[in-house]
Amino acid sequence: MSEFTIEDLGDGRFALAGDMTFETAAKILKAAEGPFEEHTQLEIDLEGVTDSDSAGLALLLEWVTWANHSVREIRFSNIPERIYAIAKTTEVERLLARG
Repeated sequence: MSEFTIEDLGDGRFALAGDMTFETAAKILKAAEGPFEEHTQLEIDLEGVTDSDSAGLALLLEWVTWANHSVREIRFSNIPERIYAIAKTTEVERLLARG
């Protein structure tokens, strides 16, 4: 069974750990709704992500879209190499670098 955690580090900073895959992406999106909504600036640290796939990239892009539509800033740190490689292949890596 795929597992993940989202830890609120305070001041709009969050740490995501565990799997960011097809099995968890929708659950992560739902779990982050409330905590993310409370902030206008978000920083999500992905250092603890142990497994990822294209659904993980889709999740990050969904958060970027949400931030754009709700006038928020979002930054990602420690993006897993696998996700970044998929982003480069699909030419969307610049969307992950917004601040």
